[in-house]
Amino acid sequence: MDTRLELKQLMYFLAVADERHFGRAAAKLFIGQPTLSQQLQRLERQLGVMLLARTSHSVRLTPAGEAFRVEAEQVLEHAQKAVDAAREAASGRLGKITIGFNFAAGQQVLRPTLRRLNKDYPELSTILWEGLSGPQLTAVSDGKIDIALIYAATPPRPLLAQRVSTASLVAMVSRHHPWADREQVDFGELADQPIVLLRRERSPAMHDTVFAAAERRGISLTVAAEVEDSGATAMMVETLQAVAFVSDTRPRRPTDDLVAMPIVNPVPRVDVRAIWRQDSRPAVGAFLASLAAVAPFPSPLGEREGHAFAPAPEGE
Repeated sequence: MDTRLELKQLMYFLAVADERHFGRAAAKLFIGQPTLSQQLQRLERQLGVMLLARTSHSVRLTPAGEAFRVEAEQVLEHAQKAVDAAREAASGRLGKITIGFNFAAGQQVLRPTLRRLNKDYPELSTILWEGLSGPQLTAVSDGKIDIALIYAATPPRPLLAQRVSTASLVAMVSRHHPWADREQVDFGELADQPIVLLRRERSPAMHDTVFAAAERRGISLTVAAEVEDSGATAMMVETLQAVAFVSDTRPRRPTDDLVAMPIVNPVPRVDVRAIWRQDSRPAVGAFLASLAAVAPFPSPLGEREGHAFAPAPEGE
């Protein structure tokens, strides 16, 4: 017995079950009545049971037909759901997206973007990963995350980028540092201070921005310590009475043992960019649409970057 059924056979059977008439069911399906009758006879032979009791004027379902009708309706419903799910996933409206971000991006653009994404794409689930820009750039390249909002310069293909905002770097010192009560600091004064920096591999953007600003100012910096993360940065700032750099989006808490102040002449600024792969899944397009709706892009979203790579600022 061949029980491999086609969806169209189920559609034909259900049309007859609904209309209780071959002529009306055939018209509803836009096929000839003989074709419909042949298809249902073939279905009954495949199943080895009679589904329909036929008379010269009407059709009724047999007990086997009644039972088959319930399951056939569910099969077609699930088939339609499968079609809808595939189309939704292809449009980016269904599935999941893994989003990496650093602190500055989280404060400036990610929160409103997620609210908009949830409103416009409620079936799309999100996974968030906060971390440093260097590892996140690698994670995007390796396909471990779908998109990252980080400090970064224009990446090489197959990565694409869109600048979404800019953050200023400020100086962070201990409350016991001579600068603790200062309102601001001239970049040139950093020449006389021990500096704590995240390792370039961890934060290429901040590293390069700080040294580019020093070159513009015509000074040399003394790096007293290179560290792995923000926690180690804070510890070394207190231990060495040194100066570190953080974004101006970091909250200032009265109970902190650290204080921050603006840097001027020049003000070191870093770009926050969305970075994603050229072959990204459709969900990335949905995220970018939500991002464009809430973030004042410095350049049109259509003008996506993707050429020569020069590492960019980071720090959180």
